[in-house]
Amino acid sequence: MSDIRVRFAPSPTGHIHVGNVRTALFNYLFARNKNGVFVLRIEDTDLERSTGESEKLIYDDLRWLGLNWDEGEGIGGGYGPYTQTARADTYRKAAEQLLANGDAYYCFCSEDELEAAREAALKSGNPPLYNGKCHNLPLSDALKRIENGEKPSLRFKALRQDVIVNDIIHGSITFPTDSFGDFIIVRPNGVPIYNFAVVVDDALMNITHVIRGDDHLSNTPKQALIFQALGYAPPVFAHIPMILGPDRSKLSKRHGNTSVEQFRSDGYLPEALVNYLALLSWSSPDEEEIFSVKELTERFSLDRVSKSAAVFDFDKLKWMNGLYIRKRDISEITALAVPYLAKAGYIDPDRADFDMARLTSIIASLRDSLNIISDITRAAEVYFNPPQTLDEESRDILTLPTTKVVLEGFQAELNNAASEYLTPDEYKAAMKSIQKSTGTKGKPLYMAVRVGVTRRTKGPELDQFIPLMPVGILKERLEKVLKEA
Repeated sequence: MSDIRVRFAPSPTGHIHVGNVRTALFNYLFARNKNGVFVLRIEDTDLERSTGESEKLIYDDLRWLGLNWDEGEGIGGGYGPYTQTARADTYRKAAEQLLANGDAYYCFCSEDELEAAREAALKSGNPPLYNGKCHNLPLSDALKRIENGEKPSLRFKALRQDVIVNDIIHGSITFPTDSFGDFIIVRPNGVPIYNFAVVVDDALMNITHVIRGDDHLSNTPKQALIFQALGYAPPVFAHIPMILGPDRSKLSKRHGNTSVEQFRSDGYLPEALVNYLALLSWSSPDEEEIFSVKELTERFSLDRVSKSAAVFDFDKLKWMNGLYIRKRDISEITALAVPYLAKAGYIDPDRADFDMARLTSIIASLRDSLNIISDITRAAEVYFNPPQTLDEESRDILTLPTTKVVLEGFQAELNNAASEYLTPDEYKAAMKSIQKSTGTKGKPLYMAVRVGVTRRTKGPELDQFIPLMPVGILKERLEKVLKEA
């Protein structure tokens, strides 16, 4: 085990967004590649939105993706607790240290005062920074005001030399401290601000690398200052680019799926989603695109991460998911398809006579047409709920002069069937017999039968489809089409 320690620190406010998943994945792959530790930490200081139920959803999403953490909430470790609301005493001690060292001060400015000062600064053409009203307030005076019942916030003294951040992806970046000024680190209610809590946590949990979205880049100089004031060396930073929607705006719900739960419910496979997300702003040296998690772990490095934002291509993800569907064992794909077919009313898996073997064969005949598991509802219509009306292509087949005689020939073959289902050999023999008796072959022969039993010109191969359909249902379908011929 190396000394590398990384963390994924989501807020428990719902299912994980794919942008956050990509961050978790890059942390996971980096840790695995370096034989390091992947830590899960829950940042739940947003008391109004954070819930225990959402926390469980995070665990479920990560486990479904296979991104199992080595240390953290739900597992434990030597640096706990791993939930911020359980670390209040830790933050209080760190705040007291900053206050005692003169790196922080109490601020009694109200929200109304701060808003008025911001508006005044903007009107005068200045940046809306804190005006420093309480910056030089003696600590003794502040303590007296607290004794009298006032509740101040705690501000960090940020105005000092420029901050230089060395980022693995973005290189060296200089941040002037007068661009953000003194900032609050603890609210009047005692709850720590993100930029303060995250530094305390990263420092005390010995996090060596912080890999996160570049929307956090502006937070980094503030955090670097707090690390320095608390006497800790900052971690190595790597800010990965954002994920954009197809219109190149920030990926959001209006673009479609954005959460792990939505992709899962639509029938995406976890290995496909992981593979695709890994390719967003990262590329393999060999330019390959299809990887197992093991292969991704072996190839992953932060120096292959681009600075450019990645565009989420839903069509490419679907294509990739289709590849993984065709790789999976057919019994696994069938098990995943059952809930969709049951919901559509096509099957009842609780019935005593439910035929799983037949359903598995049906899924096998349709698998090549699936990009996501939920596609099975549409694809399986040919077996369970064929269209009531013929489309234009099917009507064109019915107009062929050979179609009616072919359908009548197939009808005769079905009338002579000795059992409930034709075997594959019996189906082939029937088609040879019809070809011989009618002189019809090729497309006019097979398309006529296809339209006769499926009412469409496209679908599963007939030598797979017909042996899976009861002869009685095939005869009913043929009779209906013959009336329309």
